[in-house]
Amino acid sequence: MSEAPDVATAWSWLLERKPGTRGAAHASLAVVVEAAYAEPCLRSLYPFPTHGALHFLRGAPPWCEPGYDDLPFILYGGPPYKVYSSGYADLLGEVATPEAAAALAVSHLPEQVATESGE
Repeated sequence: MSEAPDVATAWSWLLERKPGTRGAAHASLAVVVEAAYAEPCLRSLYPFPTHGALHFLRGAPPWCEPGYDDLPFILYGGPPYKVYSSGYADLLGEVATPEAAAALAVSHLPEQVATESGE
C-alpha cells in the first residue's frame, strides 16, 4: 500500500475514504478523522492510521528523521476513545466523543508543534 505523498493528500484520501487507503474500510476511523481534521494543529500533521489508532506524524514519507512519530495518537474503536502518548507510554485520557479525543490530543502536543501550525 503506497502512502500519500504529502499531508494534504493524506487527509484528503482519509476524508474521502479512498479505496486502497490505509484504514479506509474502517467506519470507526472516519468519525475520528473528521474530528481530528477539524483541529488546525492536527490538520497540519500527517495522519497515519495503523493498528486501530490514528497517529499524527511530523511529516510525510519517507520517515527517516528521529522523532517523526513522537506525538499523541487516538485509538479509533470507541466510544470511549482513548488517547495515548507516543509508544503507548501513557494513557492521556479516555473520552466519549471523537471531538473530545482530538481536543485531548491537541492539548498534549508539544508547544513547538502547536506554534508551527499557527495556533
